[in-house]
Order: sequence, then structure tokens, then C-alpha cells
Amino acid sequence: MQNEPALVVDNVRHCSTMDIEQPDALLGYLRAQGHIGRDERPRCTRLSGGVSNRTVLVERDAGDDWVVKQALGKLRVAVDWYSGPERVHREALGMQWLGELIPGGSVPELVFEDRDHHLLAMRAVPKPHENWKILLLAGRLEADHIEQFGRLLGTIHRNGYERRDELSRVFGDRSFLESLRLEPFYAYTATQVPAAAAFLRELIAQTRSRCITLVHGDFSPKNVLVYNGRFVLLDHETIHFGDPALDIGFSLAHLLSKSHHLVAQRAAFAEAAATYWRVYRETLGDLAWTSDLECHAVRHTLGCLLARVAGRSRLEYLDEAARQRQSRAVTALMAEPPARIDDLIDRFIERL
Repeated sequence: MQNEPALVVDNVRHCSTMDIEQPDALLGYLRAQGHIGRDERPRCTRLSGGVSNRTVLVERDAGDDWVVKQALGKLRVAVDWYSGPERVHREALGMQWLGELIPGGSVPELVFEDRDHHLLAMRAVPKPHENWKILLLAGRLEADHIEQFGRLLGTIHRNGYERRDELSRVFGDRSFLESLRLEPFYAYTATQVPAAAAFLRELIAQTRSRCITLVHGDFSPKNVLVYNGRFVLLDHETIHFGDPALDIGFSLAHLLSKSHHLVAQRAAFAEAAATYWRVYRETLGDLAWTSDLECHAVRHTLGCLLARVAGRSRLEYLDEAARQRQSRAVTALMAEPPARIDDLIDRFIERL
């Protein structure tokens, strides 16, 4: 394909040689930069769960705790996946803007960023908090959480559209959309599932052509912490100005994949997915571009459902038999996609 953005870029050479997962290196860096005192001895704990960053909790006796993130050029997955470590600065920018667009306390506060070492520090969410993905996998499905999820995304998209003139300039670069979503989720999956290739190639082209509002790009339960009953949204490195249907499909695919995994709660997760979509649409309101939003959201949901079992970033809680079952169900639906989200949910559950 000519005149299209490159999908994979070798960015390993741009990575910092400092490794923040080495406590002595991190503490030496923080002291040398004046971020902590010479005699301060914070506790450093590596945080697991992410594949694209080194992430360390820095617990301080004399001040707020921090989470320090350093972007990797080669992501920690089973197949080769590269993305420029400069994306951590996109995350810093996203944190600052989301702080204006959504209710206070819904994103962590940026403390500092370092462009030489491709890292940032944010204020840690106070303890006790819980990761929403872990709660969902344990079967703790709460109506208020689903509604918060829908309101949060609807608010981002609505307010992002209202400030589209400035946000389209600030977040106009979509190179990380290419390297973190379109290539690993859709283009790579097309090579693994030939029956879905035409659908996915068309979806890539549609996504590139739709520049409507601010898109988070990683809106998923794993990136939500629950603190005092409220959601705190994390991981903004894929934020860009683009197609809001991508966020809907990305997040719905997580809820529907969990309905696949947790058989005893399949109906409850299906109902939760429908509630999430309803609350999102109520929050978004009737904007000029929403008339065809649902059909695009259906296509992204199908694309993400397939990508999470056949792409570069596969859901760890689905075994190979479940991945094959989900792949067959989604590929069949791609042949004649439903027009409505509720129909997609029903038909996906039926095919399982």
C-alpha cells in the first residue's frame, strides 16, 4: 500500500540505556535530577501487568508516592512488536489534557517527564485501590462500575469534540495509533486469519479516514483503578484525535471476551455490555457525527474481539480452545455484521 503510514518502525536504538526496574539506577537518577533528597531512601517496587513500559512504584516517607514509567521500544509480548518510546510523552500530554476534559481525580497528576530517558512520573493512586480488570475476572460485576465506564468515555468524546479545533492540532500525530493499534490489532491479525483480511483492511482504511474527536486508544478495564468507589483512568500513550468508534470497540471487546471466559456469568456480562453502550450514548448526546457511530462501533468491536485472540496482544485468560472458538464466532459475524450493538452482543453470545 503506497502513501500510507509505516506500520512497524525500528525504534529500539532510541531507547534509554537506563533501566528504572533496577532500584539503584532509579534512585541514583532521582537524586541526580533533584527529584528526591540526597538522604531520601524511597522503596521501589516493580509493577506488573503492562507490556509496553517499565513501571515502578516509588514509595516515599516524606512526600507523595509516585509511579515512574519508562517506555520500551520492543514490547513484552510473544511476537515481535515495536513502537517508539517517545510515546511516553504523548501519555504525559494526554494526562494533562484529560485533567481538563473529565472530572477531577479521574486521571493521575503528572509530576515530571524526561525526554532524554523517555520516562515520566505521576502521583500514585492512594491505597487501598483495586484494578477493575482483576475485579471483573473474579466475577465482581457491579452496575455502578459499568455506568461509570460508559459515562467516562462519553465525557471524553463529547468534550473532546467540543474542543476539536485545538485538540485536532495537539493530538494530530497518529503514529502511535499505527504502531500500537492498527498494525498489531488489525493488520497483523489479517495475516493470521485470512477469512477476516478484507474486513480488517477496510476497517484500517475507515479508521484512518475518520478524525472526529479525542480518542483514548486504550480504554479497557485493565487501565482503570477503583479508589473510594470512583474510577481512575490510566495509560494514555495511544491517545490521539481520530475515530471514537475505536474506543467503543476496544472496550466492548473486553467485556464480551469476559462473558466468553466466565461462563456462569455470561448473561450478566452481556447485559453489562449493553448497559455500557446505553450509558455511553446517553452521555455523548446527539452530536452531528453520531448518526453512523453505531455501525462503525460494531465493526471495531468485531475487529478487536478477533485481535485479542489472533493479534499481537492476546488475552491471557483465554486458552487456545477458547481463542479458536472466539475466532470462529467473530469471523462468521464479519461476513454479515449486525447494524446495532445490542444485536452484536446477542449474536456473539449465541455463537459461543
